[in-house]
Amino acid sequence: MRLVSLVPAATEIACALGAADDLVAVTHDDDHPPQVRRLPRVTRTSLPPDATSHEIDAAVKTAAERRESTFHLDAGALRDARPDLILGQTLCAVCAITLDQVPRALRAPVVPLDASRGPVCAPRLRGGTARRSAPARHSGGRHRPARAHGNAIGRARAAELLVASLRARLEAVRTRSAGRSRPRVACLEWLDPLFNGGHWVPEQVEIAGGTDVLGSPGERSREIAWAEVVAASPDVLVLMPCGFDERRAASDGQRLRRLPGWDEVPAVRAGRVHPVDGNAFFSRPGPRLVDGAELLARLFAAA
Repeated sequence: MRLVSLVPAATEIACALGAADDLVAVTHDDDHPPQVRRLPRVTRTSLPPDATSHEIDAAVKTAAERRESTFHLDAGALRDARPDLILGQTLCAVCAITLDQVPRALRAPVVPLDASRGPVCAPRLRGGTARRSAPARHSGGRHRPARAHGNAIGRARAAELLVASLRARLEAVRTRSAGRSRPRVACLEWLDPLFNGGHWVPEQVEIAGGTDVLGSPGERSREIAWAEVVAASPDVLVLMPCGFDERRAASDGQRLRRLPGWDEVPAVRAGRVHPVDGNAFFSRPGPRLVDGAELLARLFAAA
């Protein structure tokens, strides 16, 4: 079966199910697992590679207002890929290519992440309500995309094994964290302007043994004022800008040091400000969300 993925999270799920060799093309944002980097790309972005976080936010908001997108499909590359099945999403035309953007003449049978009430990935793009506009935002829906993909590509058994493994790892994290003092945690998924970590991030925090002071499971990420972060008095501050790695998180995080009240935040005084790889562990609703919960648990345990 020749698979084309229009969402990085779908790519990661397919690979986790053992279907990496079936993938014939992916998006310009796909980078995991490493073998997918050699595959042809069927999308591109109009964002400059050196755009600042503020410029990215402004561009995405402008595109949303115009009902346009900063993601674009390469119809020729998709035609050349000759897919038997397309893995994609249908809910957010700003965050990623939607399946209805695929020309009818090029369409193959499709498996949208959101068809099974699973969440949608929005790597490297954010802003406004376009961010992660998916119905499933909690543990009940976290594993449905894996099952849907497994059924579609003939790997239902692999999907059940994957789901069982992910659940076991999450329960292990929860067990290890039980009984510990729960730190107050503030997660920032964009740094200019500031947005809190929404959707599944508060649940990752809870499983890892913390208390999210800016969000609740199931709530969308939202733009917040720095004063709200200061007032929340977090013991731990996690910088996880959507689509960026740890180095970019640390670089963008430098602007926070100039904001009023920075030195009064308990996390700052205790040296517990942690830039992390949001792209790998928090932005994409795939198997590596479990790695993200495990990472948070280690950060919370390190006093």
